[in-house]
Amino acid sequence: MTPATPSSSSSQARPRILTGDTPTGTLHLGHWVGSVKRRVELQSTHECYFLIANMHAFTTRAEQAGDIRRDSMEIVRDYLAMGIDPTQSAIFLQSEVPAIAELTFLFAMLLPFNRVMRNPTLKDEIKIKALGETYSFGFPLYAVGQTADILAFRPVGVPVGEDQVPHLEMTREVARRFNQIFCGVSEHAEDADHVRLGGTFPVPRADVGAVGRLVGTDGVNKMSKSLNNAIFIADSPKEVQKKMGKIFTGRQSPTEPGDINNALFQYVDAFITDPARVAELKDRYARGDNLGDGHVKQEVAEALNKMLEPMRERRRLYEGNDAAIIDILRDGCQRANRVAEETLAMAKDAAKLGYFSRRLTLD
Repeated sequence: MTPATPSSSSSQARPRILTGDTPTGTLHLGHWVGSVKRRVELQSTHECYFLIANMHAFTTRAEQAGDIRRDSMEIVRDYLAMGIDPTQSAIFLQSEVPAIAELTFLFAMLLPFNRVMRNPTLKDEIKIKALGETYSFGFPLYAVGQTADILAFRPVGVPVGEDQVPHLEMTREVARRFNQIFCGVSEHAEDADHVRLGGTFPVPRADVGAVGRLVGTDGVNKMSKSLNNAIFIADSPKEVQKKMGKIFTGRQSPTEPGDINNALFQYVDAFITDPARVAELKDRYARGDNLGDGHVKQEVAEALNKMLEPMRERRRLYEGNDAAIIDILRDGCQRANRVAEETLAMAKDAAKLGYFSRRLTLD
């Protein structure tokens, strides 16, 4: 099963986007509303590259190499389930695109260490994962690596969740600095003008999903597998209903006026598709018009299961079929390497590092 490659003419006519996920397990609703739904919308109008950041997973799980490989395959299944079409979009492995590692090393020279460590996403991960001072040197390096993940594809936009915007800001800084140092672009140039003025890299913009940060079923923290507060794409209808029932609002009675800005109503806004019904639920809940949390949770669970059932069906087509997943990844990696190698050659020429040409092949 080898997906078709878009023609060069269609690729050139479309703006390019790049985004991806670190394989830490199967994807959940936070991934869907924060980024993947937007990717599905864009793949018919943009040249899309979706990265499985399997090397980044080693920054905190190097001793779990087998699990990382399994999780990488599972993410591809989730992409396909959610509607990513490998005939339209390249799905590829970070570890199979060597230009990314080379660009990471080069970009590391453009960022002061204290700037990397000020990244709020890094600080949050150190706290949430209780890493203390025990994290590997590669852990802060992955923040630099993310700039290479993105800029290797010279995208105009990056669909991301709200928590990834600080990483993207560092990418934008690297693009500007590289273009200024090696391409002669003025430090006063507008971001949109960098390539026109001779820069190697566009300064990409963040494309945040409709729900930048979905609260997990604990009602407090962002949805996350590590916090055990996630509803996964592959969850059964019963699992979805059970997890929705855990959302805590603090409300005591269906006749008590409720706060429609609570976690439960974030799910109402995100997943109940009828605007009139959403307005009705909000009105009754806010007035305490005999509308209990349990009823709202049930209605949200029904909406979720209606949305997820086609995804579950598509995912079942690829269960146990690793060969099909490998074919999709091989094709995606070939397509990704064509672009990344072109970018690396451009960057090396700009930095006076270009001595020879090279060609990569995948068997």
